[in-house]
Amino acid sequence: MSIDSRLPQFRGMAPSARLDHLQTLLDLPDSDLALLRTPGALPLDIANGMIENVIGTFELPYAVASNFQINGRDVIVPLVVEEPSVVAAASFMAKLARDAGGFQTSSSLPLMRAQVQIVEVADPYNARLSLLRRKNEIIELANRKDQLLNKLGGGCRDIEVHTFAQSPRGPMLVAHLIVDVRDAMGANTVNTMAEAVAPLVEEITGGKVRLRILSNLADLRLARAQIRIAPALLTTAEFKGEDVIEGILDAYNFAVIDPYRAATHNKGIMNGIDPLIVATGNDWRAVEAGAHAYACRDGHYGSLTTWEKDGQGNLVGTLEMPMPVGLVGGATKTHPLAQLSLRILGVTSAQELAEIAVAVGLAQNLGALRALSTEGIQRGHMALHARNIALSAGARGDEVDWLVKKMVEARDVRSDHASELLKQKRGHA
Repeated sequence: MSIDSRLPQFRGMAPSARLDHLQTLLDLPDSDLALLRTPGALPLDIANGMIENVIGTFELPYAVASNFQINGRDVIVPLVVEEPSVVAAASFMAKLARDAGGFQTSSSLPLMRAQVQIVEVADPYNARLSLLRRKNEIIELANRKDQLLNKLGGGCRDIEVHTFAQSPRGPMLVAHLIVDVRDAMGANTVNTMAEAVAPLVEEITGGKVRLRILSNLADLRLARAQIRIAPALLTTAEFKGEDVIEGILDAYNFAVIDPYRAATHNKGIMNGIDPLIVATGNDWRAVEAGAHAYACRDGHYGSLTTWEKDGQGNLVGTLEMPMPVGLVGGATKTHPLAQLSLRILGVTSAQELAEIAVAVGLAQNLGALRALSTEGIQRGHMALHARNIALSAGARGDEVDWLVKKMVEARDVRSDHASELLKQKRGHA
């Protein structure tokens, strides 16, 4: 189904009107809209089955980002996040990208690693070669544990063996099972395989197996996004596009050389990615862990994105990072809103979801760098932050927009100022 992700006038609509528009655009059934119209989309009995000691459910704002065009396909992106400006920035940068041809994405196979730790090994180098010599036997044993995965085209594909001849606990080997997990995130699958091969690994090495667990540094499961934007698209009333590009390049290189800046720079990337991961019921902690480990894979913590200028003076951005997400298993299958998010996205594979995630991350990074290198981050944040201040001061309905406008005009966004303005308005009324 072809859709238009631009969502004209969407921001000015009431929430109910936005839902009506999405229902028409996406042909959503009334049952899907009911999940969003009524608080408590996650029934307590389902929540109680998901985790331990449940006493209720916890909600965050659920929004959609507009304008995304990825590999020529329009995509409406559901985001669950509490931070102002995230949805607005992603949507606006996607609009700029759309005029430049949108985002181009790709990804590697969905390969995950299971680690098998082997201690008490007297001859670690010889033991490594022994494991590699019998790798087909190990792979076959691992694959016996998931016949369905094999039928779907996945399964254990290879093994690696890492040697640590010296450690505080003596020589150690770590065998990695490399597993194609298809459309699953894969944690349960690879953990089960690691458990299954442990006795054989002990027999081959003469050592003792300790940990049998996946690695969240999914450096074989990468998703990539690219964008190319001409200076004219970055030109504003106050800044020439060529100057904006130079500012973005300086800001990016700050993150390349300085880990203190890189931490905030990468957090901005994850501002776009995490809300999509949450909205689809995936493990955002796993994605975060892998992202930051990958950012220091060269021994220095730096930027996950790259920004450069091509021969024609266009701004070119790329993002390549681990993206271990799934469409099956866990909350993705049990949470009603996670299922709705996948229907809104229209994805058919975990790789497609991963590619959308990095496109959103790249858009979010561009938004932050553009703001920082021009008017500064606070100008754009002020009106959005003012809405939270207005709500916390007690404003409701039309009072919110009125109060936000007053605070922004005065460039004074504070709780006490909001309370005083609201008191004056109500007293006057």
